[in-house]
Amino acid sequence: MVIEFFLPMIPPTVTQQEHQVRVRNGKPIFYEPDHLREARQKLMAHLGKHVPEEPILSAIRLTTKWIWPLPKKQIDRLKSTGLHDFAMYITTKPDTDNVIKMLKDCMTRCGYWKDDALVASEITEKFLGMNPGIYIRIEELS
Repeated sequence: MVIEFFLPMIPPTVTQQEHQVRVRNGKPIFYEPDHLREARQKLMAHLGKHVPEEPILSAIRLTTKWIWPLPKKQIDRLKSTGLHDFAMYITTKPDTDNVIKMLKDCMTRCGYWKDDALVASEITEKFLGMNPGIYIRIEELS
């Protein structure tokens, strides 16, 4: 089985590592700041449209391509050359291991699979491009 789709959106740049901690009565209390909660809700709203009828129960490969928008100046220059679908790799933050963690957690909550431990293989790439969003491909391995 293969599930493949594109989430047309500006991908979030906040990551799971942005949880905060407060100390109350000498005990640490962890919480999710508003911007992290909003990013999680945005992802889950987009992911909810593509949930399989039954959760996946076997090993999978998860391929994602994160595409953030090109700066306007670059878009105008590229459009003048006739290019309408362009992307280039980026090496800036957020790190791929940080963005994929929140996505997998959201996919688990939405019911894509029983547990994100089933993700036995990951390919995560990040780009700047003219069509921002997140491309997702899920392949059963066994």
